[in-house]
Formats: sequence, C-alpha cells, structure tokens
Amino acid sequence: MDQHAAIPPHARTYRYDAVDRDFLAARIAEFRDQVQRRLAGELTEDEFKPLRLMNGLYLQLHAYMLRVAIPYGVLDSRQLRQLAFIARRFDRGFGHFTTRQNIQFNWTKLEDAPDMLAALAEVDMHAIQTSGNCIRNVTTDEFAGAAADELVDPRVYAEILRQWSTLHPEFSYLPRKFKIAITGAPHDRVAAKVHDIGVIAKRNAEGAIGFEVWVGGGLGRTPVVGTLIHDFVPEAELLAYLEAVLRVYNVLGQRDNIYKARIKILVRDLGDEFRDLVEAEFAAMPRGRYRLDPEVVQAIAAHFAPPAFATLVDDPPALRRARAEDRRFAAWCATSTHPHRTPGYASVVISLKPIGGIPGDASAEQMEAVADLADRFSFGEIRVSHVQNLVLPHVRQEDLPALHAALDAHGLATPNVGLVTDIIACPGMDYCALATARSIPVAQRISERFADLDRQLDIGTLHVNISGCINACGHHHVGHIGLLGVDKRGEEVYQITLGGSATNDAAIGELIGPAFSYDAVVDAVETLVRTYVAHRTQGELFKDTYRRIGPAPFKEALYAPA
Repeated sequence: MDQHAAIPPHARTYRYDAVDRDFLAARIAEFRDQVQRRLAGELTEDEFKPLRLMNGLYLQLHAYMLRVAIPYGVLDSRQLRQLAFIARRFDRGFGHFTTRQNIQFNWTKLEDAPDMLAALAEVDMHAIQTSGNCIRNVTTDEFAGAAADELVDPRVYAEILRQWSTLHPEFSYLPRKFKIAITGAPHDRVAAKVHDIGVIAKRNAEGAIGFEVWVGGGLGRTPVVGTLIHDFVPEAELLAYLEAVLRVYNVLGQRDNIYKARIKILVRDLGDEFRDLVEAEFAAMPRGRYRLDPEVVQAIAAHFAPPAFATLVDDPPALRRARAEDRRFAAWCATSTHPHRTPGYASVVISLKPIGGIPGDASAEQMEAVADLADRFSFGEIRVSHVQNLVLPHVRQEDLPALHAALDAHGLATPNVGLVTDIIACPGMDYCALATARSIPVAQRISERFADLDRQLDIGTLHVNISGCINACGHHHVGHIGLLGVDKRGEEVYQITLGGSATNDAAIGELIGPAFSYDAVVDAVETLVRTYVAHRTQGELFKDTYRRIGPAPFKEALYAPA
C-alpha cells in the first residue's frame, strides 16, 4: 500500500498540524527507547507497565494488545487502509472494533509496538489516553452530521473536548479512568446516561446551543444511571462546567479503593451536595480563561462542513424496484440504513456481526474493502459505532443496490443491525487477562441459534450484550438481555439480566435468577425470546414487554421444573 496516499478530498475529519505531528514523533521516539530498555532487561515489568499503558499497550492473556484511539469514531479511507496495513503487517490479519469506538490489535509483539505507533502517526492517529486513569476517547453518535433528527453536530464539541482533555495536566492522573459521551440528537445513540459524563446538546426556544450534563453513570461492579446536574449549560460555558466537574472528582474521588474510585460512587455518596460543589467550583472559575468563543467553535466546525451533496429525491424508483425484486436486499435496507438529513441520501450501517462470527472483528481485506467503498460511495468517510459496527454516513439511495452487492462480496452485508444476532460482546477469556468467562463463543452460538433471517425479523429489535467479567466491557447491564460470565468453582456460568436500556429510557437490567452453565445459556436465551414473543403486544420491544409484565413469566419459563 501507499502509506503516504493523499487525504481523501471530501473526508471531514479534524486534521493535525505540524505541532501535533512533531509531538507524536517525539512521543514515539521516547516510547521506542523505553521498549528497547524493557527488552534489554533494564526496566522491570512493574517499571514498564505505566509507560506502556500511557501508549495504549496492554498485556493480555497471550500477547500484548494495542488499543488505537479513533476520536469520536470518525475515520477517513486513508486511515482505515492504514489500520488494515497494521493488521496484516503486525497482527494476525484483523482488528477488533470496541464499544469505545476504538480498534484493538490483539496479537502485538512488544518489539513491533513502536513501529505500529509510527505507522499510525503517518495518518494522524495514535494510542494516547486509550488506557490509564485519564479522560479516555470521547464518543459520539455514529450518524453525527448526517442524521435527519440531529439538532446539533456533536463532532464539533467532541473535537473541542478532545483538544481540551488530551494531556490535560490536571486530569492525567485521576482517581480512575473517565469516559465522556456526547450526542446532538433527541434520540440518545451514545448511551450518554451510563457514562462518567454524558453531554446532550440541545437548542433553547431562541435557537441557542446548550447542553444537558449527566454525571455519575457507569456499568462495571456498581452499575448506575447518571444524575442530571444541569439542564442547559450555554455553549460558551461548556469547558468551564466540565472542568468544574473534573476538579471536584479529582479532589474527592476515592483513590485508596479501586472499587470505589469512579465518579459514580462519589455522586452516589454525596447526593445533591455533589451538584452544589460543582456549581461552587464553576462560579469561582475565571470565565474568560475557559470561555468557548464563537470564533473557536466556528473554526472547529469548518473541519466538519458537509460534503457537496447532489440534489436528489428520496426513495427513487430504481431503489423501490430493487427492494421489490430482492427480499434479502429489502431486509438489509430495513435494518442497515438510517435516515439522512439530505434528501436522496442514507447512512449505511455495515454489520460486523456475521452469523457465527466474532462481534466487532474485521479482517484487513474487509477494512480495505470498506475504505474503497467509502471513497466510491461516501465521500471517503467511515464511522465506528459504539455497538461495534461501521457506518458509511453519506450514501446516495440510488447507490444502495450496488453498495449492497459490493459489501456482500466481502461478507459485510449481514442484514441484522439491531436484531438478536447484532450482539455486543467483549473479548472475554479468549484474550483478556481480567475475564472470568468466555464471551465470544457464547455470542457465536446465540448468533447461530437465531440465524434464520425470517425469525430474526419476526422477533424485531432486540439487544443482547455479553461481558466476560464484572468490568462489563460488553455493556451487559444495559442489554435487553444481558449475560455476565463469571467463574463459579472453576466452571463458567452466566448470570442473566433483563430490561436494560442505554437510550433515552436508560435503565440497568434486573438479575432474573440463578446463573446458567456454558452449555445451558443459549437455551436460556431461546426461552427468554420465546416468552417475550408469546407476551408482547404489537410493536412492543423486549424491554417494554419485560417492564409491563414483570419478571414472573420469564422466571417461570426459565426455572420451572420440566
């Protein structure tokens, strides 16, 4: 590949300048020296660990893993091709897209890590702050800048938050890792309310931009929905207000107990006092220093100006004919396209959940194919969703049949987005040193059980999330059906929670009863789905049926004697 290929002319991502690139070069040289000292035995693993984590390098069960930052999930085709090159050259030919809109390479050799970072830097990418007790990658809506229901383009503010938070001297050593999500649409597609800070952009009656701020959400050992602490922070005050939240947490967070160190514990313990402390800190801050001036916002927004859309009409005749003639294409259109704000266009979700596949994995060849299709159909733009799929944000509706055929040739046209086989799963015990059970094979078996497309479509929208340990990287707490794998006297068993949600009606799923063995858990999911279908009303989602009828029918079906 040409590692110095030109930036796609229409791709809309923030571009580094000479200062950014010089910094990355110096950082990589520094880390190369640290790696060489580790390989030579001059640094112990304990001495090396904080250095590698600051560069996104983890030590997992079988190898090192490099986690690469994809700011707010936005890529251009050049960057995706470089990720494919890294997968082929330094890994085993694939990458794993995560629930933080990042990508992981699970088979990294320590001696290769500096070269991988250098390859990333060639396309303005890095792995900084993908680990450690700092502000992690800010995530946002995968349809940002394209969605028909969008009120504010959240990418602009996600980029402002990225610049504010990267290497922030006061927040580089927080009590615990810290995650922010921002959305600009009425429908929450970023799980804002289960983040350390969830930011929801909105407009008031006069059209001015402001932000709801939710604080103290999170999953893991203590799952909780966040608390609304401000319903309209004006645009100019956004950085100051978030800085105030971080200051209060940095001072009062429980650094002496890793299990109580997240901001959600502080918010829970302080109650209304937390909001009062933030407001007091906010009031005392020098506003001029932190003010987000309109000129700054406009300068950032210029990087995200819309591409040159053609004048088209919605649902053109050729598209209607294609749907009528090809049932599988019609199902793909129904599940994998999202309404676009510009007539005649659609956003297309590319499922990384083939039947029996590993959720979130993409081969080097598939990444290259998506990059080519992005250039051909979507102005060179690609997005990563927090549910481990990819998105082409700006596709002409008239091009959907050709795009579908091209995706299908690469195993990327599975019409299951949002359905029972579109499973979120962490790497689990196949890779992760923290995991206590496997996630991937359970996801594969569930996918195979529900492989029939007619049945999936009949079941409708259903979110199944799987985590291999209590850290909840698979977001099981907010799945309609959530599975948590745990070790019970040397045996993998799976606890089941029901009724969770990560959208506007965010809720933590409720534990339904005793856990199921590895061999029995897929049958348990089958039983839950059958029970739902038997009790649902027209158009009712699983979570809503569960909330309406309660756990009793599900418990009876799961645990009643044969």
